[in-house]
Amino acid sequence: MEGSTAKTYLQKSLDEWKEDISEVLAEIDKEYDEVSQELKVYSYKYGITKQVIQSTVNNDIIKGIRERYHKPFEENYNKLKEDIKDLEEKKRVFQMFIHKIDEVTRKENQTNSNEYKSTLVSQ
Repeated sequence: MEGSTAKTYLQKSLDEWKEDISEVLAEIDKEYDEVSQELKVYSYKYGITKQVIQSTVNNDIIKGIRERYHKPFEENYNKLKEDIKDLEEKKRVFQMFIHKIDEVTRKENQTNSNEYKSTLVSQ
C-alpha cells in the first residue's frame, strides 16, 4: 500500500509538471504562429520591393524605395527569421521535457507493474 501511495504522489507530481510545461508549449506555439504569419508578410514585402528596385532605372527612385521600404522590410524580415529560430529552439526544449517526463512515467509504470506481479507470484 505504501508503494501505491508513493506511486500516486509521483505520478500526480509528474502529471502536474507536464501540464504546466504543456501550457508553456501552447503559448510558444501561439507565438510561433503569429511570428510565422508576420514573417510571411515581410517575406512578400521584402521580395516585392527587391523586384521593383531591380526593375527600376532611376537612382533617385531606387534610393527612396530603399530608404522607405526595402531596408525596414529587410530588417523586420531578418529579425522575424531570428525570432522563429528562437521559438523553434524553445519548442524543441519544452517538447524534450514532455518526452522525458513520459519516459520516466513509462519506466515507473513498468517497475510498479513488475513489483505487483512479483507480489502476486510470492503469495
